[in-house]
Amino acid sequence: MGSRYGGLKQMDPMGPNGETVLDYSVFDAIRAGFSKVIFVIREDFAEAFRTTIGSKFVNQIEVAYAFQKLNDLPGEFTVPQGREKPWGTSHAILAARDEIDRPFAVINADDFYGADAYQQAAGFLTTEDTGNDNSDKARYALVGYHIVKTLSDHGAVNRGICQISNGLLKGVEEVVEISRKDDAKIEGRGLDGNACLVDENVVVSMNLWAFPVSFLAELMDNFTRFLAERGSEPNSECYIPTAIDDLIHRGVADCHVLETSSSWFGVTYPEDKPHVVASIAALIQNGDYPTPLT
Repeated sequence: MGSRYGGLKQMDPMGPNGETVLDYSVFDAIRAGFSKVIFVIREDFAEAFRTTIGSKFVNQIEVAYAFQKLNDLPGEFTVPQGREKPWGTSHAILAARDEIDRPFAVINADDFYGADAYQQAAGFLTTEDTGNDNSDKARYALVGYHIVKTLSDHGAVNRGICQISNGLLKGVEEVVEISRKDDAKIEGRGLDGNACLVDENVVVSMNLWAFPVSFLAELMDNFTRFLAERGSEPNSECYIPTAIDDLIHRGVADCHVLETSSSWFGVTYPEDKPHVVASIAALIQNGDYPTPLT
């Protein structure tokens, strides 16, 4: 909804010919080998989105749409009275479950991940082996970035803090309201509400994930347990990193952390836009993207 940005940032022009960040994301996905794009959107601006964004890609890649609805809940769960806030990123993936028919990646529509990040995700998803050596665990992956490269100079951000060992994710904790303080320290707040210091070299999830289709069943199970525990809270959200952390600790899956040479940048606040525009212009000048983007 772009509450901190003040509008639909996914549709805000950032490139020299009116391209959005999402235009570059789909462009990078296509040249990395992805064959379908599913836009998870609110139904109330579906027509504007189809016309402004989706129509650009219909001759380049299979395009589908999914609507994240508050009342799309499993079993006998219902929306608590007064709740208006969406259920979070896990629920956004589940909103697209009927359209996901092949191994898939997940991105935020307002984040610029870079061409190599999509190539790393695609390379992981196209490997024939769907399990680890001598293990029946599922294999997931995320493309990680150092947190110091993902902060905004204009306000706090939320990030999934990763613990990594031998290239595998050992845990991930969602930390909110992260910002650099006057003394140069990076501080945030855990989901328990307590303040915490964050090392600037820590790797974070920017919600670029790679999953097999079987992940959907695990995610639905996790979301169902979330609703049982926190579904009555008016502002609770079910985050992808929290679901992955649970699956790792229950021994259901391994999650590989993929290295990338790409730079990340995004638009959380209106003041972030000039940096994004300048960064895209520099990539175009370097020959990484054509202009106009086709």
